[in-house]
Amino acid sequence: MNNYTNDNTARRYKAHVSTLGTTQLHLRNPYIIAWWSAAFPGFGHLLLSKYLRGYALFLWEVVVNINAHVNLSMIYSFQGNIDMAKDVLNTRWLLMYIPVYIFGIWDSYRTTIDMNRVYLLAEREDHRFNSFALGAVEINYLDKRNPVLSIIWSLFIPGLGQLYIHRLLTALFVIGWLVIFYYYSHVQEAVSLLVLGKVKEATSVLKPEWLLFIPSHYGFALYDSYINTVENNKLFEKELRAHLQENYQSTGFKILKGQKVM
Repeated sequence: MNNYTNDNTARRYKAHVSTLGTTQLHLRNPYIIAWWSAAFPGFGHLLLSKYLRGYALFLWEVVVNINAHVNLSMIYSFQGNIDMAKDVLNTRWLLMYIPVYIFGIWDSYRTTIDMNRVYLLAEREDHRFNSFALGAVEINYLDKRNPVLSIIWSLFIPGLGQLYIHRLLTALFVIGWLVIFYYYSHVQEAVSLLVLGKVKEATSVLKPEWLLFIPSHYGFALYDSYINTVENNKLFEKELRAHLQENYQSTGFKILKGQKVM
């Protein structure tokens, strides 16, 4: 391990390892990030490690969506009850919902493009960064982990995949909101009744306006844990390669390119 710290001696850093997690720059597809913002405002920004902005948009989505009855209107429209879908909407909240929803998509797309440019500059600068963090309550370090295990743990409970790769801020956020969605949707109660064969009762106890949040929550947890495991592995390999070259490779070592034999 090295003693490098991100102390502003370089203009740009590719990554930062802290006790709360590993934050890094890497190339992202702006359309995918924008899609996640469309699926659930805030998710696109969380993928970019823009936590405060992501939390604000996420909270806005939950509060305004519930009060505007957007999810309930969507369910009625899926069932073909267009009149009920229109009647249930609360326009006082809906008119606030639309501008922020569009902003979340636009801002995540714009930010992704900017961060991709910053990554390319940081990659060219190639300044060393800290790879080990030791604190009073946590230890974090670069290491290789299995992306498949991240997916498996996220399937059990969203957030466990993030805990596996030490992405603590996202893990606590995802797990906390999953508990809220489970509680208010009564999905656990419905599953228990379904196992007992009480299908009608299981359906009746569900709160669809809260239930509709859960699929996006699961999908995000799976995608985020998998992508960040893959990128953390790449970062570990780059850092280890640089460390070995700097400390163990002979200064006179050169790789000669051979001529292609026709």
